Amino acid sequence: MKNNLINKLKNKKIKKNEINNNLDFLDGSFTDKNYLAPSYINLLNPKYIEIDNNYYSSLLIINYFREQSDLILKSLIDTNLDINISIFYERQDTYKTIRELTYHIGNVGVDLKSNNQNRQDIDIAAFTYNDAKYIRKELQINNEDLYYLYIYINTYSENLKELEYLLNKIEGIIESKGMQVRRAYFRQEQAFRACLPLVENHKFLKEISKRNVLTSGLVATYPFISSAIFDEDGIFIGTNIYNNSLVFIDRYNTNKYKNANMCIFGTSGAGKSFYTKLLILRYRLMGIEQYIIDPEREYNNLCENLNGTLLKIGAGSNTYINIFDIREESIEDDEEGYLANKIGKLIGFFNLIFGKINEEEKAILEEKLIELYKTKNITFDDKSLYKENNNKISIKPKFKESKDMPILEDFYNILDKDEKTKTFKIKLIPFIKGSLKFFNNYTNVELNNKLIVADVYELGEENLKYGMYLFTDLFWDKIKKDRNNKKAIYLDEIWRLIGVTSNKDVASFIYKIFKTIRKYGGSGVAITQDISDIFSLDNGTYGKSILNNSSIKTFFSLEEENIKILEQYTNISEKEKIEIKSLKRGECLIFVGDEHILNKINAADFEKEIIENKINKKI
Repeated sequence: MKNNLINKLKNKKIKKNEINNNLDFLDGSFTDKNYLAPSYINLLNPKYIEIDNNYYSSLLIINYFREQSDLILKSLIDTNLDINISIFYERQDTYKTIRELTYHIGNVGVDLKSNNQNRQDIDIAAFTYNDAKYIRKELQINNEDLYYLYIYINTYSENLKELEYLLNKIEGIIESKGMQVRRAYFRQEQAFRACLPLVENHKFLKEISKRNVLTSGLVATYPFISSAIFDEDGIFIGTNIYNNSLVFIDRYNTNKYKNANMCIFGTSGAGKSFYTKLLILRYRLMGIEQYIIDPEREYNNLCENLNGTLLKIGAGSNTYINIFDIREESIEDDEEGYLANKIGKLIGFFNLIFGKINEEEKAILEEKLIELYKTKNITFDDKSLYKENNNKISIKPKFKESKDMPILEDFYNILDKDEKTKTFKIKLIPFIKGSLKFFNNYTNVELNNKLIVADVYELGEENLKYGMYLFTDLFWDKIKKDRNNKKAIYLDEIWRLIGVTSNKDVASFIYKIFKTIRKYGGSGVAITQDISDIFSLDNGTYGKSILNNSSIKTFFSLEEENIKILEQYTNISEKEKIEIKSLKRGECLIFVGDEHILNKINAADFEKEIIENKINKKI
């Protein structure tokens, strides 16, 4: 019996020692709390707190205007200073407040009736009397509540000289808004803790900073005044210049935006090309189909570094696109009218070559185009676009290829047979026998890449519009191929297609793209450096239509003349006009739906290397 008792005591002692050892082990571990805690805190100075080589100092707002008609923190938040703002509201008991106000009104009313006070005392008493009556009326009649308001501001810096500069600047901003501020000397610890997410409002602070405010007055303290955009599936665009918040935009979010179209405007050297390339790079990583028309040979290196397909058209190129190609994807499965759809596009193309043509000439051209396709056994019957199915295994007939289509020379020969079209034939000579004969070929490229850049630089200033229209037609057909895939078409120097050097048929085709591309899961991106050019055709009708059909508008630095034109077609404010004019390189004003954000474009070093072609191998 005695031995059993001794054994039990020994077992208990062993277990107790094991527990103590476990506790010792836990005491020596490194927890999240230890990781977050600073290495030291110095509270000896009454003017600031020192934490890990950073100095923190706080300010208390102790008085306000009797009436506020503006957001009192707006000027402070817009400065983009390193500050933390903490606002406390304490709701008061309405019944108790009304009772105390009534008692106060009665006492002051008696004092006002006596003549024993000097004039200054009477005026002060009158103010408090009227204010008390106003507050009681709002509580009783308009169902408002009374709150106690406390606002604390904390700023920080790595050196004391900069800390003093920040404190002086904040004090100046606050006092310019009619408020009084006091430094939290000998209360720095309490004020610092009040600005942490601890919901701790110390009684020493409350005694000096408490002010009453009605429910309607709380609106003036609303702190979230800078626009911010953070779309969940968006790509990183940059940072808000005002508050350093990150800007993420998902332009394909149909629940939030009417469409995925974009306009990018800015003077030469403002940063619009870098921004466009950055978008292309980031959307490339997301696997989105992108087609770029490049009149200035700016995207070739980016295309190579991203393993895209580069199409060049010009005298020295060996890639060809046939303008007469009818592609299977040019209309959707449930639609009809391949030839009718193609003829409408060809009228626009020949409008560029022949100049302004009247309705009679259009009718003649259409007649000749119908005759042209008939020579290739292609009619308005969509079945004529399919080859005869000699393979019994294959159920679906094969669509005709480029070699089954006519080329420019075939059209030239048809025009030669009719005296009414001799003038048109003469204008086609450069395209058949001259410097532009590379247009007179069958398509010889496969276009299966998700990134395709069309280089039309070699065409020269006068002929760029032909190449741009040719590739716009090609890319538009590819965009219509599958509604479920996200895709984008970038039209750099778009003014060439919708400006005064173009014509209404071409401009209408471009406008149609921006108006309908949304239903194909696509995004149209219009890029130009001279806004006046896109509004030069037909009193700016097409430029305005494209601008209005773009949910996202990005404005880099612009000249005064372009800003005045922009003012006519957008809801830009006076302040924003000044901001656009003074933007630095890489800064822009973005209109995203109803939000207007001043944004600084940010890119990682490896992105800059890819865009600026400073890498040695492809990614």
